[in-house]
Amino acid sequence: MKTTAENEKTSILGIIIRLILSIFGLAIVVFFVDMLNLTILGVIVSLLIYVLFVFNQFRIMKRKPLIRFLYFVLMVALLTLSMVSLGVKPSIISALNYKANKTEVLHLDSGDIQGVIDDNGEVEIYTGIPYAKPPVGELRWKEPVDVDNWEGVKDCSNYAPKAMQAKSNAFISSIEDIYLEKNWNIHLLPTKDQEMSEDCLYLNVYKPKNATSNTPVFVFFHGGSLTSGSTAFSDYNGIEYARNGVIFVQVAYRLGIFGYLALEELKEESPNNTTGNYGLLDQIKALEWVNKNIIKFNGDKDNVTIGGESAGSSSVSALCASPLAKGYFKKAIGESSSTVLKNPPHTFRTLEDAYKMGENIKKEFNVSTLEELRALDAETLIKTQYKNSSMTVDGYALPKTPYEIYSEGGQNEEILLNGCNLNEADCFLIPQYLFSFQALPNLNNYKERLQDVFKDETDNLLSIYDGKINSDDDAYKAFMEIISTYWFVYPHESWSNMAYNNGVKVYKYLFTKENGYLGTWHSGEMIYAYKNIESSSRRYRYDDTDIALSNKMSSYFINFIKTDNPNGTGLVEWTEWTPTNDKVFEFGENTSMIEDPFNKLYSFFNDFDLSR
Repeated sequence: MKTTAENEKTSILGIIIRLILSIFGLAIVVFFVDMLNLTILGVIVSLLIYVLFVFNQFRIMKRKPLIRFLYFVLMVALLTLSMVSLGVKPSIISALNYKANKTEVLHLDSGDIQGVIDDNGEVEIYTGIPYAKPPVGELRWKEPVDVDNWEGVKDCSNYAPKAMQAKSNAFISSIEDIYLEKNWNIHLLPTKDQEMSEDCLYLNVYKPKNATSNTPVFVFFHGGSLTSGSTAFSDYNGIEYARNGVIFVQVAYRLGIFGYLALEELKEESPNNTTGNYGLLDQIKALEWVNKNIIKFNGDKDNVTIGGESAGSSSVSALCASPLAKGYFKKAIGESSSTVLKNPPHTFRTLEDAYKMGENIKKEFNVSTLEELRALDAETLIKTQYKNSSMTVDGYALPKTPYEIYSEGGQNEEILLNGCNLNEADCFLIPQYLFSFQALPNLNNYKERLQDVFKDETDNLLSIYDGKINSDDDAYKAFMEIISTYWFVYPHESWSNMAYNNGVKVYKYLFTKENGYLGTWHSGEMIYAYKNIESSSRRYRYDDTDIALSNKMSSYFINFIKTDNPNGTGLVEWTEWTPTNDKVFEFGENTSMIEDPFNKLYSFFNDFDLSR
C-alpha cells in the first residue's frame, strides 16, 4: 500500500506531466493554426477546443486510462475538424485595405468606371477593368476579343479573380515562407486568399490623382512560370510609382493549360492559324487596350514602357519580338528571364513539343476531341500533371523564335533596361534538394550533377574554375553560379547583345543586396524596384539600408520610364552597356558600375548548344 507521501509524489508527477503535455499541445495548436491560415472563427474554435481539452484532462485524470484515451481522441478529432473546415476561403481582395473615397466617374469607350483614392489623396486606383471578353465556353483557347460594352458604372475598387492555376497547399506554402524568411514568425491572424476564375482578363491602373496629359505609362506583367501569379501581389503594387508621376498598369493573362495549350485542332479552327500562345495574345490585347484607352487616364500612349519579372520578363522579351505588339510601347524592362537566345532554358519550346504535350493532355483526361476537352470544367483542367509553362512559335504572335526575329532586326523596343540577381537559382535548387532528401552540391556530387545538364562539355565548363574548387563550399558556389548563369543570367547577356547589335540602347544591372528575406535570390529585387518595402507586411525583414537602396533603385527605374534614361540628379551615373565595355550597374551595399562577375562564363555559353 502506498504511503501518503508516495501518493502526493505520484499526484504531483502526474500534474507536471500533464502541464508539460498541455504546453506542448498548445505549441502544436499554434503551429497548425499558423500553417493552415485559419479564419478568426477557426482560431477561436481551435483554442476553445484546446482549453476544454486541458480543463477536462485534469478533471478526468483519476478515471480509467481507456476513458482518458477516448477523450483525447475525441478532442483531437474535433480540433482536426475545426482546422480543416474553418480555413480561409478564397475571397474578393480590395484594392485598399481600408474604406476609401471614390474617384470621379471615368468614361471609357466600353463603359464608365469608378475607382478609389489612396489615403494621402495622391493616387487614383482602378482595379478589375476588363480588357477582353471572358475567355470561357467557346472562347476557351481562342484569341482574345474586344470586351462588350457595359451599362452603368462599373465598380473598380476590387481586384478581379486571378487566373486559373493549381491550388497551393496552405501548409506547404507556410513551410516555404518559413524557409524563405529563414525562421518561423507566428501569424495567427488570417491572410486573405484571392479567388480565381477562368474569367480573368482584367487589368489595374494606378494613376497620379493630378496627372496632366501625356503622363508616362508603365505596363507590368507578373511572373510565376506562366502557370501562377496575380496582379494583387504587394511587391509590385503600383501606388508608389503613381505618387512619383507614372501611370502603372498591371495585366492579368491566361496561365498554364488555359494560356499555353497547343493542339493542331485549335490551330485549324483559328482564323489566324495560331495555337499555344493564348497568354501572350492576352498580353498583346492588353497593350492594344492601353494604346486606345490610356489617354482617358491622361496617359501618353507614345511613352509606354513594358516590364516584367521572371516569366513576366520572358513575356516582355517575346513581346519585344512579336510583330503584333509593334507600336504599342517604346521601352522595355526585363528582370530575371529572357527568351532571346538560340535555345532558351525555360518558358519556351518548339511547336512540336507543345503538340506532344497537348496530345498527352487529351489522353490524361480520356478525351479524343476538342469539344470533349472544352466541356471539362476549369477545376478539372488545372489538375493536369502537365505544366504548360512555355510559349512557342505559333506563326502568328511569334512567326519565328525571338532569337531569329532579333537576328533579322525585328525587335520592337528602342531602349532596354534589364538584369538579374546574384544568386538566382538558389531558391529553386536548395528546396529541390532538401525536400527530396538529397545532399546539396558538394565535392562528391557537383560534377556528376553538372554532367546531367552539360554532358561531355562539363570538363570544358569546369576549366573556367581550374584550381579554384577545393572544398564543399567551393563546389557549392561554383555549381549555383553555373546554373544561375545558365537559367537566368546568360539569357540577359544574349538579349543585351542582340538588342545592342540592332541599335537599341541597353542598360544592364546586377542586384546584390542581402536581407532577411529573399535577398539576392530570384525575385528578391522586386520589392526594391517598385518601392514597396515600407508598406510590406515583411517590413521587419528589411533595415534602413534596404529602404535607402529601394529609394535609389526605384528612382532609376522611374527616370527610365519617364525620360528614356535612368540617370537623374543625385544619382551615381549608370552608363550604357556595350559588349566591349561589359560592365553592369550594381544595386547592393553600393550603387555603381562594376565588372560583370559572370563574364568568365559567357564565352562558354556563347559556344555551348543549349539544346543538346
